[in-house]
Formats: sequence, structure tokens, C-alpha cells
Amino acid sequence: MNFTQSILIVEDHDFQRRLLARILTALGAQGVLEAANGREALALIERGSAPALVVCDLDMPEMDGMAFIRNLGERLPDVPVIIASALDPALLGSVAKMADAYGVRLLGVLEKPVTRMHLAQLLAAGDGPRQPRAAPPAPRFPLAEIEAGIANHEFVPFFQPKLDMQTGAVVGAEALARWKHPAKGIVAPYGFILTLEQAGKINTLTFLMLEQAAHATRRLRAAGLEITVSVNLSTTSLADVTLADRVAGVVTGAGADPKHLVLEITETAAMTSLAPALENLTRLRMKGFGLSIDDYGTGFASLAQLARVPFTELKIDQGFVTGCGEHPTAHVIVEASLALAHGLKLRAVAEGIETQSDWDALKGMGCDMAQGYFMARPMDEATLLDFCGARGARQAARTQTGTPSRP
Repeated sequence: MNFTQSILIVEDHDFQRRLLARILTALGAQGVLEAANGREALALIERGSAPALVVCDLDMPEMDGMAFIRNLGERLPDVPVIIASALDPALLGSVAKMADAYGVRLLGVLEKPVTRMHLAQLLAAGDGPRQPRAAPPAPRFPLAEIEAGIANHEFVPFFQPKLDMQTGAVVGAEALARWKHPAKGIVAPYGFILTLEQAGKINTLTFLMLEQAAHATRRLRAAGLEITVSVNLSTTSLADVTLADRVAGVVTGAGADPKHLVLEITETAAMTSLAPALENLTRLRMKGFGLSIDDYGTGFASLAQLARVPFTELKIDQGFVTGCGEHPTAHVIVEASLALAHGLKLRAVAEGIETQSDWDALKGMGCDMAQGYFMARPMDEATLLDFCGARGARQAARTQTGTPSRP
């Protein structure tokens, strides 16, 4: 941690503030600024006192810690923050997620009374490499330009692997639309999906992705990979009662077997135009397709959807998965979701695994499959083939030596 700049303590309790100042000075801080609430802290910052670190309480008069963090995110988002509070751990976990949503670089949360050892550990973590900040969303493109890109076959699937959590083997992959824009490079879905949906043109992209994913599935399985490929169906697609037959026609026309593909449907999509949606989903299941309820836990009628739609897979939303090993509330929600999935004889997939801790927590809870940046980012088909081959070789070597499987 860079101690050449001052560290700002925002704490209304005089004794706690002085204690933190002594600890930080003993740890090498060359200057400590003090404020009794968020309003005083912002006044110091506005007078030009840009700190190297902020240690902030939450429950303070005039401007509490949450309001201060919001304002700090607008003014100095790169300044790291440590939250120190005596509030319930569940509340602290919610504040941590709030800080992240405001773009604040949160080093961690300390329960009071703060100890020198725990504070030193967080400061040491702050010396590690910065996690890259998420790039701002790319601008949405005009509909005419998107449609021209589709006509020119500039849209391709990238594949994010799904791993068996007990063996570590690659057992599936999700096909995610990417636009190989001739001038902008690779464009992620937020640049084009909403525009297509609002114009009622999403099916054109859906069927292009489905056809390409079906061809990829056939090639991957011909190469000896026993994996399934998942494709997302848009919310608006399920209202068309001809959808199931058209989907099956595209897949079989590409030489792929429907049982090797999984169609991912969000909870919201399954609630839209209920009767035709149920007709389509039931017909797709009868034709052999797997059906996955995506982003489970974010909708309003999860149990009703599971009761009336013939799903084969439940995909737990990353908002609950990421960091669930450290957040008791998320841990309970994930554990309950897994119990529900297994009770209904559905495969359970955890998306959004980003750390070894996430992996260990989900594996310990008996999750079936895992997807996330910790294992692999989305990749093109050739890279996926290499990735699967490399993992297969490692898994075979571990089997021979008796070494436990790893992600």
C-alpha cells in the first residue's frame, strides 16, 4: 500500500478513530486525516486532500458511510476503501455489494473492534495487482448496421466451457453471440441484443447462432468430445408457436442431434406469453433438446416455472454464486437451490465462479457443473477444442497418479 499519501479515517466515535490512527501510523502511514462523518470527509477531499486509502464506518450522523461511499465512487473511484463496522455481517455483505455496484474499489470489510493483524492483511492485499475495472458498455449500434452484420455473417458464437465439479472434465459449453465488427473488433451482446429485441428482429440472430452452434456441436463430437452445447433463446422468441419445429429443423439440418444441445431460457421468458411458451418448451423437450432455466433466483415465479415447464437443468444466477463462500446469505440461497434442483432430478449449474473459494464452496455443496472466468472465458471454437484437449490430458494424468481433480 502506498503510504506517501495520507489515509483518511471516517469514523464518528473518537476512541475508535484515534485507535485506527495509531494502528495505521504503526503500520507505516506517514499522514492520517480524520473526519467524524461522510460530510466532513467529502469537504476534506474537495479541498484537495486525495487520500491513498479510506477507512470508513457506516453508522454516522449527518452523512452515513453508505452515502459517503456513493459520493466517493463519483469523485475518486480508484481510491481503495476498507469498511470498519460493528453491524451484522449480513448487512456488511450487502454494503460490500453496494460499494462494488457504485464502482468503489473495496479492499474488504472489518468487524469492530479492528485489530492490527486484520488491518495489515487487508493493506497487504491492496499491494497486489489491481483487478481490471470493467470496461464501460460499448455504444449500441444502429439497427441497419446490426442487420448488415448479420447478413454478412459477422456474428459468431464464442464458447464458455462448463466443467463437471467432481471430475473437472469439460462436459458442456455455452454459445454466446459475438460480433466480429470490421472496424470495432469483437462486440459483446450489450451492443446489439436490446436493439434487435426492441425492433422484433432477434429471431434472425437467434437462428444464426443456433445454426452455427449446431455445426460446432457436430464437429466437436466428431473430434471425440462428449459435450453438450447451450444456446440462449430470447424472451420474445417463445411467443411464436412455430418456434420448436423451426429450431429442430435448423439443428437436424446442420447434422446435429437435438439431445446434444441445451436451450437456455430465463425465468422471465418462461413467464411471457405463457400458453405458446409452454407449447414450444414441451415440444422442444419431446424432440430431445435439454431445457435450462437460466438466471435462477432472479425472477418472481421460480417455483411455478419449475412445476409447469419440463426443465432438465437449473442454472443458478451468478449474483448468488460469486463470493458465496464468504457471504452466509448467498451460501444459504445456493444450498437451497441445489437441494431443490436435485430433489427435482435436474442438473445444477453454477455460473459466475470467479475464485478458488467459489469453486470449493460449490463443490462442497454438491453442485454438478460450473461455469465462470475462474475456469475459462468465452473462446472461439478452435480454442475450445485445444482447451478441452489440454484439460483431458491433465485429467488423465491426475487419474493415473491418484491426484485429486482441480478446476
